[in-house]
Amino acid sequence: MTEKEKVQNALFMYCLRLADNSLILGHRLSEWCGHGPVLEEDIALTNIALDQIGHARALLQYAAQVENKNRTEDDLAYLRKEREFYNTMLAEQPNGDFGKTIVRQFFTDVFDYYFYQELSNSKDETLAAIAAKSVKEITYHLRHSSEWLLRLGDGTVESHERVQKSVNELWMFTGEFFEMNEVDEVLLKEKIAVDLSKIKLLWEKKVSEVLKNATLVKPESAWMQTGSRKGLHTEHLGFLLAEMQYLPRAYPDAKW
Repeated sequence: MTEKEKVQNALFMYCLRLADNSLILGHRLSEWCGHGPVLEEDIALTNIALDQIGHARALLQYAAQVENKNRTEDDLAYLRKEREFYNTMLAEQPNGDFGKTIVRQFFTDVFDYYFYQELSNSKDETLAAIAAKSVKEITYHLRHSSEWLLRLGDGTVESHERVQKSVNELWMFTGEFFEMNEVDEVLLKEKIAVDLSKIKLLWEKKVSEVLKNATLVKPESAWMQTGSRKGLHTEHLGFLLAEMQYLPRAYPDAKW
């Protein structure tokens, strides 16, 4: 394999990883449509879901272009199997109650905010453009989830206990944000990818700050769940994909 082919393959996998995070999280958030605790939040979560799916669509379009094997964004979204998805396990976790959704979103938003800011400086012009556009939306997402975490954490006894429980349960999935493999190594040399070790420091500082202000305790456990970089997932992703992919798999020749 030539050096150019290595970079092309790495870029394809990188785009899939980023797209899958947005696509799966967007689908999870879409499940709140019609079920929000209040009308305003129902609309807010649905809009954030649309933003996430929009990010995924842009990245999948570019991934299909990079792969150059006559696959479309729809093929990549709906015709891949569970082991061919590379989203973090955090993204696929069930919504739970409103507080758990907010915790999952907050952890992701903090990462995305710093990650996409850095990716906007990528030497790959397409990725840089997607990142620059995404940051504008993610800035709102982070403000939204941070404010709700503060309200719930420093709210009633019940809201505090529920959110603290969610923080404790989801913490073990946050380590995957910062895992790097051969894909990152190849693209870092080309100044295309983001050095996640730098993002980790920013993420930890922001998360610690908001948790403290919300009177929540950051878990001390250093053990982290891992495997998504290799296509390994929790049991939840298979059920999610069964629902998300049903229509195009049931009617593969349908034209919309």
